[in-house]
Amino acid sequence: MLTSLLWFAGVAALINVTPGLDTMLVLRTSVAHGRTGGRAAAFGILTGCLAWGAATAVGLTALLTASRLAFDTLRVGGAVYLAWLGVSALWRSRRRFTGRAAVDGTEPAADGAVVAAEAEGGSADGASGRGRRAAFRAGVATNLLNPKAGIFYMSLIPQFIPHGAPVFGSTLLLTAVDVAELALWYWVVSTAASALGERVRRPSFRRRMEQLSGVAFLGFAANLLLTERA
Repeated sequence: MLTSLLWFAGVAALINVTPGLDTMLVLRTSVAHGRTGGRAAAFGILTGCLAWGAATAVGLTALLTASRLAFDTLRVGGAVYLAWLGVSALWRSRRRFTGRAAVDGTEPAADGAVVAAEAEGGSADGASGRGRRAAFRAGVATNLLNPKAGIFYMSLIPQFIPHGAPVFGSTLLLTAVDVAELALWYWVVSTAASALGERVRRPSFRRRMEQLSGVAFLGFAANLLLTERA
């Protein structure tokens, strides 16, 4: 089992550091909302991964390949959600990052959320907490509404379970390894991206980041919509 575990850790690490939707979400949220926002999004993604791993352990992910309806429901729902994220990002990029926008509550960054809350008589801590919860929900949704995530666990993990080993326990163990690697990777991404966001405060940079992330989310939506069931 140890040999299989090490092989899986290596393969999963290569896959995890490959740029994709989840990494893009953590990167964009860290730049816009700081380290805590990025890590909240990462925690949401990891929660989704744990759910997919548990579903694989009990055989539920097999429905994605056995049922066209289940696969298409997730695929279309995920594509619509990603398209909404993309359009929202592009819409925000058209708004000016000014003091007036922040007072009106339209500033998408963490600083703007704090200013808006204070202007409305709320607390900065409350605005920050709402931002973290929104980032967490976005992480969970982007992961659970992506059938590719379920197929990843269903197709990869069984290949590394030794013959005769308990499937349920082995699946959970390999899922834990994958989640631990992802947690480390997202920690690196969120730390680096938030440091970049703190150094580059120009509104033009923030708008450009929103534009790039919006186009990327729309691209991921189109790719997911065109994905065929295996």
